[in-house]
Amino acid sequence: MADKPPPQAPSSVFKRILRIAIFVAALYAFLLSIEMISGSLKLLGMPFAEWLINLTNHPVIGLFIGILVTVIIQSSSATTSLVVCFVAAGTLSVEHAIPIVMGANIGTTVTNTMVSLFHISRKDEFIRAFPAATLHDMFNILSVIVFFTIEVFFHPIGYVSSKLAQWFAGVGGFKVASPLAFVVKPVARAIIHLLGSRFYFTLPVAALLLFGGLKFMVDGMRKLVGSKTEVFIDHYLFGGPVRAFLVGLTITAVIQSSSITTSFAVPLAGAGLLTLQQLFPYVLGANIGTTVTAILASLVTGSPLAIQVAFAHLLFNIFGTAFWYPLKIVPLSLARLLGKIVSKRRWFALVYLAVVFVIIPVGLILLLRR
Repeated sequence: MADKPPPQAPSSVFKRILRIAIFVAALYAFLLSIEMISGSLKLLGMPFAEWLINLTNHPVIGLFIGILVTVIIQSSSATTSLVVCFVAAGTLSVEHAIPIVMGANIGTTVTNTMVSLFHISRKDEFIRAFPAATLHDMFNILSVIVFFTIEVFFHPIGYVSSKLAQWFAGVGGFKVASPLAFVVKPVARAIIHLLGSRFYFTLPVAALLLFGGLKFMVDGMRKLVGSKTEVFIDHYLFGGPVRAFLVGLTITAVIQSSSITTSFAVPLAGAGLLTLQQLFPYVLGANIGTTVTAILASLVTGSPLAIQVAFAHLLFNIFGTAFWYPLKIVPLSLARLLGKIVSKRRWFALVYLAVVFVIIPVGLILLLRR
């Protein structure tokens, strides 16, 4: 008969329970901070975002407005839902709406890239976390380069999405409640209300929560490296590209936020629990999962054109996945290149954020609006 493993000492069991409790609390603080950052920026920018969308009169302007609006309100789901509502109301054409949702795919990646900056004081973590975060950026930027150009000239996304919209026209709208709506949003709204609904109070508090939550999460993950938790992550959650893809898709469809799904993976990569190869299909799944919100919003409106825009968002992500997964060496190599650059010059990460998500969109919008 095989020997039974020796029973664990009570102190060892207590330490494990305590570590799990601290990790869960840190995870909650992290999720709460993301929700508060989004809520704070909406206080600042929602009217401005709506005004920006109404400025769209050219596909290229629409693309960069989609980036900027999503950076401002920190949610591609919110941006695409706004666009769906504008199309349903007849104030925005489908031709101008599709570039906006493409831009929203790039804009939403700013959240996980910002999250990676909280590892900047720890060089070893940062050179793993930053390329993991920018992998999402690279995929969406590359997808836009290819499919925005094709769409402008040949309109395949517009054509296929119009056919899908005809099939779904008349389908009644329904909503899927996100678990975060029950667990995180009420607390985030209460804190924002307590702080007077002023972004210059709520944003610093959210940043402190993010920093504290990440610190305890990463510390906990570092202690778990080499343990059963690493085996669970490696073999069950990310045990193969199909499984990782489905995990990313399912989590994002349920919680209705790709920003949270991909941002959660950044500390895992920073702690050395995830590689870029494992992360890539997870990111692709999250990109497709985030389209659920806009599809549901469009079905609620009942407008065939609004439904078409929502399906255009879905098709853009499906086409991007089908095109870039076989060529994954390209986004992976670009993310690794950025990792090498920041390993020598960590300040470059701040320059990258400012240039990609603010300076280029604002500069080109102003230039093209002349």
